Amino acid sequence: MDKNTVIITGTSSGYGKVIAREFAKQGWNVIATMRSPEKETELTKLDNVIVTHLDVLDTASIRTALHEGISKFGKIDLLINNAAHGLVGVFEAMTSKQIRDEFEVNVFGYINVIRELLPHFREVGKGMIINVGSQGGVITFPLMSPYHATKFAIESFTESISYELSSINVTVKLIEPGGASTKFFSNAQTPSGVVPNEYNWIVNNTGMDELYDTYKDKLSTLEAVGLFIYKAATDGTDNFRYLIGDEMKSFLAIKRQKSDEEYINFMRNQFMPKSSTER
Repeated sequence: MDKNTVIITGTSSGYGKVIAREFAKQGWNVIATMRSPEKETELTKLDNVIVTHLDVLDTASIRTALHEGISKFGKIDLLINNAAHGLVGVFEAMTSKQIRDEFEVNVFGYINVIRELLPHFREVGKGMIINVGSQGGVITFPLMSPYHATKFAIESFTESISYELSSINVTVKLIEPGGASTKFFSNAQTPSGVVPNEYNWIVNNTGMDELYDTYKDKLSTLEAVGLFIYKAATDGTDNFRYLIGDEMKSFLAIKRQKSDEEYINFMRNQFMPKSSTER
């Protein structure tokens, strides 16, 4: 029986790398894509894996990667859109370019790859797309407004195309990971502009450390996320939304159980525990 083939974006680190390792381990052909494949030393050693250049903002590079993968393995069965960009800080200090770049990678990057792959799926008569979203597309935290905006956009985009693509036998799934042992914050870009002094209070007192201590035992490992996504791809269902992590489920349960006003106040207390008189 011919092996299935997956193409994955953003495999140089984090989720992307462990997803590529898991699918290779499970016997799939893997097209592991990244912007700088010449720097990769681990995935290049795995059987049935090709590591190739793909920049989600460069249509020519997307087409080249797809052509290389199809030429090597005969077909592509699954796309996992994973490449993402982080931007963390005070909104007022972010430049227009930084915000646009966030949308270019996190939204238009997904769209670009899907658009280029769909003709192949129509030709072979089937396919699957898995978009890696985030808990940040369901709930929000302070100092991450453009990132959340992109992930909420991916939520709605993915849900909408799932209806129309079902008509051409393409299954669409959305993965919503909670926190995991990624280097998201250390790798995230920070605002290029000057942060006004008036924001010092929230920047220094968001309660993120306390929140992390509360939920750190519920965070998923990267390996668990990789295995979870493999199982979602191969569970034989057309289920759409998959949640990963007890931390994510805890927040979502609170959001669903409380009124909108109660939930907003709960989140404010998580991140802004001091009263205004203590500023």
